[in-house]
Amino acid sequence: MNYINATKILPDYLIKELQEYVQGDYLYIPVKEGKHKEWGELSGCKTALLTRNKEIIMEYQNGITVDELSERYFLSTHAIRKILYQK
Repeated sequence: MNYINATKILPDYLIKELQEYVQGDYLYIPVKEGKHKEWGELSGCKTALLTRNKEIIMEYQNGITVDELSERYFLSTHAIRKILYQK
């Protein structure tokens, strides 16, 4: 979560109104309904994991064993199997 100084983005009248309720503290402003981003969208983590999982599936289809994939990707064999057998 990034913090932004209100004086850089909000008009003076709005800052004065907010100061009636809160001063010198952090204020969380929730995202509008329907504007939420899913997990990993901003950081790219979701895309990276999907790419990794596709590589794991492809390598398995090309004959690499679950144990070898486990060592190669630093995941448990259980985690590899979950990736391979997901729907």
